[in-house]
Amino acid sequence: MEKLKERWGIQSNWSIAAILIVFAINGSFAAWVAKPITNILGLSPETINPWLYWPLRILLIFPIYQLTLPIVGWCLGQFKFFWEFEKKFLSRLGLGFLFKKEN
Repeated sequence: MEKLKERWGIQSNWSIAAILIVFAINGSFAAWVAKPITNILGLSPETINPWLYWPLRILLIFPIYQLTLPIVGWCLGQFKFFWEFEKKFLSRLGLGFLFKKEN
């Protein structure tokens, strides 16, 4: 626990527990949200090959997960951590320009 606290710059055990809970909830939430979206798009294992359906669904879950992570984090009082986490993650994907401030 102490290594996580140090790495993430967190002081309390509650914050670590809340962060881990947010990651768990958000994964399930993103998968849950992706299901009706795939239905709206007309994608299902019955209409297309499952070997194509599942990679497409996972690709759809990824942006949903990224968008909802700060929102779910906010619900458990961890918005600041997850906002910084998102900025760092998206910067590593080459999307850091989205967060650059213009002078």
